[in-house]
Amino acid sequence: MAIATISDLRPLAKRRLPRFVFDYLDGGAGDEKGLERNLLAFDEILLKPRMLVDVEERDFSTTLMGRKWSLPFGSAPIGFCNLMCPGGEKAVARAAKEANIPCILSTSGTTSMEKYREYAPQHAWYQLYVSRVPEIADDLVKRADASGYETLVVTVDIPVAARRARDIRNNFSVALKVTPKFVWELVSHPGWSLETLKAGIPRFENMERYTKLTGAKPVAGFVSSQISGRFNWDELKKLRDRWKRKLVVKGLLSAEDSVKARDLGCDAVVISNHGGRQLESLPAPIDVIGEIRAAVGPNYPLILDSGIRSGEHILKALAAGADFVLIGRAMMFGISALGPQGAKFVIDMLRDEMSRAAAQIGYTDIASLKAAAPIIRRGK
Repeated sequence: MAIATISDLRPLAKRRLPRFVFDYLDGGAGDEKGLERNLLAFDEILLKPRMLVDVEERDFSTTLMGRKWSLPFGSAPIGFCNLMCPGGEKAVARAAKEANIPCILSTSGTTSMEKYREYAPQHAWYQLYVSRVPEIADDLVKRADASGYETLVVTVDIPVAARRARDIRNNFSVALKVTPKFVWELVSHPGWSLETLKAGIPRFENMERYTKLTGAKPVAGFVSSQISGRFNWDELKKLRDRWKRKLVVKGLLSAEDSVKARDLGCDAVVISNHGGRQLESLPAPIDVIGEIRAAVGPNYPLILDSGIRSGEHILKALAAGADFVLIGRAMMFGISALGPQGAKFVIDMLRDEMSRAAAQIGYTDIASLKAAAPIIRRGK
């Protein structure tokens, strides 16, 4: 079957991955209404076209935090990425470098931050989860600094672990418990199993040095134990004072919090509900971006993620007030379905969809699109 949309990648990923891996990628919190809301919210926004515009030449490069990028989107941080596709993080980094877009390594990623930056020296950002043990977070920041990362992204929307029903039903944890059901999934998905066996079980390479435990399972349990609800505005200020380069706060959904982050000196915020993975009842970021933009002013960088599955979604987010977007599940569907080459495939597809959609509505660049804000919300 020819792959025409990001949605076409999802069933291919589902077929290739063991169920517990696919559900970890695809699932959300609670009954997953929040995940559904992220997608439906984009459907409620329509694009208002203008015709008889010369759209033959189109340029969708943009500037974010003083750096020019070839496209207005980048790759979001994804925990356990190499579980979906052995070598997935490397593939994403190299595809991002080729496309001149940012890529973000998660603290819960399975490639060391030092190695990851070698794959994309000028494009890699590092995402920080602040650990329960302060010394761990301090050292992660120190290592990111020593590795030369220009941008640190601190995620603030995981004060406690989420309840994800699919993971609970699958008895899934980052420790990968071996059960008869687990073994059957491996046997019935030989392609993924053999590739993973050859590459080795993914390890939390950024965190394993902080524990005396050995082996993937004990270290994974240690990583889970480090989720902390103690990080607050005072701690964020300390981090801002310590980190001398670009600092981005990820996981805000209110105008009040976004203004605080701006006034604290953070260089940008990511409006996000963690892809619907943390709390079912959170609003879709696309529904709150307008009020946040009005509060922080026209020039403060706002990045949006959660629910983006197409080039049209990217245009809607930009027109609604975002300066940039991050792609999470869409990228993971790509590498899960197609292997490492899926990263480039997704970037190319989103670029093409976005460019064609922009031409359809009469815009040739990001600046004119944002200035016009050509969106219509259904029912209003």
